Amino acid sequence: MEERINLLDLTLKQMQEVLSEMGEPSFRGKQIFSWLYKGAASFDEMTNLSKPLREKLNQKACIELPEILRVQKSAKDETRKYLLRLSDGNTIESVFMKYKYGNSICISSQAGCRMGCRFCASTIGGLKRNLTPGEFAGQILQIQRDTGELVSHIVVMGTGEPFDNYENLIAFITNIHQKEGLNIGLRNLTVSTCGLIPKIRKFMEDMKQVNLAISLHSADSGIRESMMPVNRQYPVEELLQTCREYTKETGRRITFEYALVRGKTDTKEQLSLLASRLRGMLCHVNLIPLNEVKETGLSGSSRTRAAEIAAYLEGQGIPATVRRELGADIQAACGQLRLGISSEKP
Repeated sequence: MEERINLLDLTLKQMQEVLSEMGEPSFRGKQIFSWLYKGAASFDEMTNLSKPLREKLNQKACIELPEILRVQKSAKDETRKYLLRLSDGNTIESVFMKYKYGNSICISSQAGCRMGCRFCASTIGGLKRNLTPGEFAGQILQIQRDTGELVSHIVVMGTGEPFDNYENLIAFITNIHQKEGLNIGLRNLTVSTCGLIPKIRKFMEDMKQVNLAISLHSADSGIRESMMPVNRQYPVEELLQTCREYTKETGRRITFEYALVRGKTDTKEQLSLLASRLRGMLCHVNLIPLNEVKETGLSGSSRTRAAEIAAYLEGQGIPATVRRELGADIQAACGQLRLGISSEKP
C-alpha cells in the first residue's frame, strides 16, 4: 500500500503541486494549507472542500500531528512544558511561555542531539533522528489547540541542534511565515546554534531577518572545548569572526547565550576575555545562571552574581541582561529539555 503524504511536511508550492497531480486546481492547495495552520486535524474540518475531494485526500494524504502525552504547569508562572510523542514513538519536549509582548513557544528541532554539550540535558541519550517540517510546526499547532491561545513568537531552542537539521528548519520557517500559514513575522523567530559555521554563513543568505542566537558559553577555546565538543571543529575564534561578518552582512544583532557555570565561566579572567572579544560587535549577551541537570555535576552562579556580571559587561560597552527564569520548577528552563524518557502514556 502506498504511504500517505503528511501534508504538514509540504511547503505551499509543494502542496499545490500535489493537488495538481490529483487533478485539482492549484487554489485548492492554498485552501488546504490555510486549514492546516488554522489547526485542522482532519480533512472533515475543511468545510469549503467538496466531499469527493476530502475522500480523495483521505486516501492519498494525512495530517500527522504529535500526540500530547503530558503537560506540566509551573507553580511559579504560567509556563507549560509538553511531552509530545511523534508517529514513530520518539518523544520530544516543547515549552509554552507567557510574556508581556505575547505568547512564546520553545520548540525542538531533533529527537535528541548529537552535539554533546556537557551542561545540556538535550544531548543525553544522543540523537535519534531529525524532525520533519511538519513535526516542527505540529508542536505549535498542538500547543495552540491545548491552550486555546495563539503564539506570536517562536524560538527554536528545544532539543536538538537546528542547523544540524538545516533544510527541514528552512522549510518550517518558510511555512509558518506564509500568510496562509501562521503569518509569523521573521523577526518574531529566533534560531539558536552551538556554532556550525558553514550553516551560519548559509543562514545569513537564506534568512537575513530571522534572529540568530549563538550558544557561546565561553570565549576561551580551551574552556569552551571542555564543555562543547563542537569547538574542536569550529574554534571560538573562527566562530566570533563569522559572527562579525554576519552582523555586517545582515545589519542584525546577534544574541550570545552565556551559561554561568560557577568557578568555570563566571571568573574575572573569563569575563575579561569575553568582553575583549565581543567589544565593538553588534550583539547582546544573554546571561543564564546554569540550570540544574543532575547528570552533569555542574552548578550555576547565583542570580546576584549574574546581575554583577551584567553590570560589568554593560560597563565594558556590551549590552547584557540576565535571562528571566521560567519553568525551572518543572525542568523547562534553558538546557533542561531532553529526549522524552518514555513514549508511554502516563
